[in-house]
Amino acid sequence: MTKPRLFSGMQPSADSLHLGNFIGALLNWRDMQEEYDAIYCVVDLHAITVDQDPKQLREATRRTAAQYIAAGIDPSKSILFVQSHVHAHPELAWVLNNITGFGEASRMTQFKDKSSRYGSDKTNVGLFTYPILMAADILLYDAEVVPVGEDQKQHVELTRDLGERFNARFGRTFVIPEPVIPKETGRIYDLQDPTSKMSKSAASEKGVVWLLDEPAANAKKIKSATTDSIGVVQYAPTEQPGISSLLTIYSALSGRAVDDIVNEYAGRQYGPFKAGLAEVVAQTLGPIRARALELLDDPAELDRILADSAERAAAIADATVRKVYDAVGFLPRRA
Repeated sequence: MTKPRLFSGMQPSADSLHLGNFIGALLNWRDMQEEYDAIYCVVDLHAITVDQDPKQLREATRRTAAQYIAAGIDPSKSILFVQSHVHAHPELAWVLNNITGFGEASRMTQFKDKSSRYGSDKTNVGLFTYPILMAADILLYDAEVVPVGEDQKQHVELTRDLGERFNARFGRTFVIPEPVIPKETGRIYDLQDPTSKMSKSAASEKGVVWLLDEPAANAKKIKSATTDSIGVVQYAPTEQPGISSLLTIYSALSGRAVDDIVNEYAGRQYGPFKAGLAEVVAQTLGPIRARALELLDDPAELDRILADSAERAAAIADATVRKVYDAVGFLPRRA
């Protein structure tokens, strides 16, 4: 039986992914590749909506791909490729730009937030059309399912609107995708500010657990994580957001229920709990870090894996672009 198609991706916007990326995305991606025809992408075209150093971007792209694989994304089960290696992405995005209303694009929350933060002079057109390129990413592959964070749900809704609009104007061409939003336990918060999501762009690295950091560095961050003066290990997100966030991490990485962990540390202070969590983090991330660094030590082999996957992705994406070009009336190029 044919598996339903899935598409998702992350930007190569830092040298290392963080614990929030791992729990919120990669763990789900690893499991979902067993039941879906999964396509995972390092979305480097999206990354250049902000200034990038070319050398650093290339390195971050390889490092992100290596961490995908090290975290369990299997290129023999899934397609894992770099977005810029498949030229169909910007080709389809241009067509979709022309069926997207200016007001419709202006209402995208992320664009409004970032443009108000940076100002119009420092906001480029790429940031404005980012959601349309994301729609192209998804629609190219007939994806039925798109696992995304809550902050990207609006972009998937735009993707659905554009796919339906194109189908209505030009005939059925695109599969209309459904977003899959991770459960609340997939949302990981900053260790120093447990009301904010863990982020690559955090003001301070003290609250971010990086997958490629030395275990001792991550243990230090966990042991100094913000908690409270109550001194009771319990899951109470409103009253105790810090300790509740740490319990979420502990549960996600250990596979144990939060209540089970709470019972283990009943009557004990935060110190033993944080030490236990640090050990779980080290046991989980240690092998991932080792495998990622091994892959990065052989960039030619990593590039070969990505090139092979890009060919597989392009075979699907190019066929979609041919259908779209024919539907809108472009004159086909003859050999």
